[in-house]
Amino acid sequence: MPPSAPTRLLSRRFRRPGARYGVLEEVPLDPDVHDRAGFDCGVAALNEYLRRFAGQHRRMGISATYVLIDSDQPRVVLGYYSLSAAEVDVARLSDSDRKKLPRFPIPCYRMGRLACRTDRRGAGLGRLLVGCAVDRCLQTKKQIPAYALLVDAKNASAKAFYEHYGFTPLLDRAMTLYLPLGR
Repeated sequence: MPPSAPTRLLSRRFRRPGARYGVLEEVPLDPDVHDRAGFDCGVAALNEYLRRFAGQHRRMGISATYVLIDSDQPRVVLGYYSLSAAEVDVARLSDSDRKKLPRFPIPCYRMGRLACRTDRRGAGLGRLLVGCAVDRCLQTKKQIPAYALLVDAKNASAKAFYEHYGFTPLLDRAMTLYLPLGR
């Protein structure tokens, strides 16, 4: 089974040189297919979100959750992220990013959650999921424009992870970062 379009379109800066992601796929969460109870990322709140709330939020139109699976074991969730609509006040962006932007809140996407299985840490799955989220936003942007992808880092380590991939902290909220999605 070939990888999904977002995996094939993965930006080079999120791809680990020489790594093979050919058997991994990023797909929408399907509660009837994916084993949410068997997922453990080591953070109770993120485990509970996937198990109890991700499907509900999808049905309610609050957010969409995408899971990373191995095509050989499609029930096993290796990691996941959730996306929703958001907005950001332009005054909160860096000086260089707010040039030529209107002086009112602008639309963005928000990656509300990102988690990988504890037994797959260090395998580059977090990088792959961020790349998939960015690619999904870029594809969606063609029909529903948005300026950036926002993330809320839970700690200094998560903040450093996002900064490594080009995310910039908001001026007044250092743990909320954004990545402009281009023109």
